[in-house]
Amino acid sequence: MEYKLTYEKYKEALIGGKFLGLKCNKCGAYTVPPKKVCLECTSEDMDIVEISGKGEIRTFTVIRVPPEGFEGPYIVGMVELDEGPWVMGNIVDLDPDKAGMDLIGKKVTTGHKVVKGDKFSAGDGVALAFSLQD
Repeated sequence: MEYKLTYEKYKEALIGGKFLGLKCNKCGAYTVPPKKVCLECTSEDMDIVEISGKGEIRTFTVIRVPPEGFEGPYIVGMVELDEGPWVMGNIVDLDPDKAGMDLIGKKVTTGHKVVKGDKFSAGDGVALAFSLQD
């Protein structure tokens, strides 16, 4: 079983400033983060593409009681990318105490943040981080 885009390559690209995903050659759908098959039609015929990193906040929550190893409060949001898929990540550069329903529909750009490993993980990871567009 061959993965076109492994998590390790995806993570390295994010750290390097590129947001990669997969585009299905059968139905044209985008799959982010990388998976073995297209999320729409289950085809394995996909190519690695660079994603624009632009999208709109569709929903969010403020985490006030975080899991062990994290410090709250922070905002987690679901963003619909311009290419179609929805992805989850942190909404950064915004005071969680000022997060209100006016965030829904706001335009964002996607970046990343390194998430330090803890006793439950296999080391450092990378999370998507969304910044509000001006």
